[in-house]
Order: sequence, then C-alpha cells, then structure tokens
Amino acid sequence: MAEKSKARPLALVTGASSGIGAAFADRLARDNFELIVVARRVGRLEALAKVLKAKYHTPVEVLAADLSEPDQLKEVEQRITHESELAMLVNDAGFGAYQPFIGLDPNKADELIRLQVTAVTRLTRAALPQMIARSKGTIINVSSRFAFSGSLAAPSLPKRAVYAGTKAYVNAFTQILHSELVGTGVKVQALCPGVVKTEFHERMGMDSSRIPASMVMKPEEVVEASLAGVRNGEVVCIPALEDLSLLDRVHQSEFNLWERSGGGALAERYATKP
Repeated sequence: MAEKSKARPLALVTGASSGIGAAFADRLARDNFELIVVARRVGRLEALAKVLKAKYHTPVEVLAADLSEPDQLKEVEQRITHESELAMLVNDAGFGAYQPFIGLDPNKADELIRLQVTAVTRLTRAALPQMIARSKGTIINVSSRFAFSGSLAAPSLPKRAVYAGTKAYVNAFTQILHSELVGTGVKVQALCPGVVKTEFHERMGMDSSRIPASMVMKPEEVVEASLAGVRNGEVVCIPALEDLSLLDRVHQSEFNLWERSGGGALAERYATKP
C-alpha cells in the first residue's frame, strides 16, 4: 500500500491500464491527487504508476484485479471500505462484446454484466458511507452514448443488446442515486462518451480506421468534459453534446410518460372489444 500524504485528496480509478481510465489517472495526478489504480493488467498499471510518479511526484498504489471475478471485486471493495479519505471514485472498467445477442456466449454476457453493473454498484456502495460522513466526494460512472440507443434500429450501429443494457443501467442508477444524495455534499455523474480513441475497438477485433476522424474524441478530452461537468452539476455528461436542451427534453419526455402511464385502467388499445 502506498504511503499517503493527508495534504492530497485520494482517487481510485478502475480500468486505469488504458484509454479513458488511464487519462483520468493522468489528469487527477496532475491535479495533485494521490491515486489507487485498478485493472487486470498489472504490468500496464506498474508502467503507468512509474510515469505518473515521475511526472507529478504523487504516490500511486497499484491494485491488480479483475472486477468481473467476485473474489477480486470483494478485495477492491474492502480496500475502499477501509479508506476513510477517498475523495473520488471513477468506475471505468469495461468492454464491449459487440455482436448479435444470439451469438454472444452467455458466459461473456455474464462477465459484461458483472463488470459493468455489479462492480459499479458494489464499488459505489463501498465508497458512499465515508463520503457521506465527510459531506464530500465524487463518483464518476463511465457509461456510453449507447445508453440512449435502445430505440435506434440503425443497421450501421453495432449489435449491442447487453452492452447498451448495462450502460442504460449505469445511467438510471446514477440519476436516481443523485436524487438520494441531494444535500449530502456527494456528487455522482454518468459519463456518456461516443467514440473515443482508445484500444476499445481493437480489443474487440473492430477496424476503428473506418470510423470518420471527425467522430472520434481523445480520452483526455472526455476527462476534461467530465470534470468540468462535475463542477457544473451535470449528472449526465455527454462530452460532444453542445445543446443541453436536448437532454432536458429527454428527461421531460420520460417525466411525461411516467405521469401519463400510471392510471388504473387499460389503455383503450388493450381493452377487450365486444
């Protein structure tokens, strides 16, 4: 365990071995955070820790864990539970598994759910008591623009039933949690990037070179948007969205649907015809 200085806030970042997670680790180290970095690839984490210590002279603790494995997830939960000074948790660990649902190995689907639903839920639960006790803390749950894609039938989009389903969970979980935490001083955010220049697509065997460059964002830009969004009070942060009223309209549509669907009588189209 790295020795910590109480003068610096502490952040734990999962999925820190590459991509958005590594960009979060770099930015937070630059912002004078001490770090606990979590991922499966210990060699990558150790290399990252060495670079961050040299660049920013900040303590970095390496915690190798596969968060889709219950025993290893529990170890990270316990590390968080016993850390009274955790100022920020970034839940970034994840993968895509883009393919038709009927062709997706059930074990791979289960791994995806354990990593992108169960781990996010349990690590958030582990972090909250100490944050609430201090009336301060931030939890960023990395979601995806695909969280909004359930009704889209565009054939150009990848097959994504389980992946998008887990990200829709992340959004709903984070939004409802935000409402429960009002007044506690703890902030939560669902970060919903689009296409990001990382290893994400290559690891799934996809040719990312076919994606127009104008659609691809750098991970450092995603992190910049997220942290600015936290400061601005954005519970859902979509880095490339210029017009926030679009998101407001989504929320208003959901409210209208909720309000108008709670009656005790069947909608007319379902009523038995004589």
